Amino acid sequence: MKCRGNIKEVERALSLSYPTVKGLLDELLGALFPQEHFSRPDRMEVLDMLEKKLISVDEAARLLSGRGE
Repeated sequence: MKCRGNIKEVERALSLSYPTVKGLLDELLGALFPQEHFSRPDRMEVLDMLEKKLISVDEAARLLSGRGE
């Protein structure tokens, strides 16, 4: 709430990676709205985050392989 939905600010405030913040937000939304499904980024989102240097090559490989945090 403090960061007004800006994931990059949440990332900095909590010293967590972008995909970790996204995952935690997905978990929170899943707990608040259990009837809806919130998933990890798809292939193109992962590649886009990698291109923008929001995630490392290792993080991208982990997300693309389907391994968890």
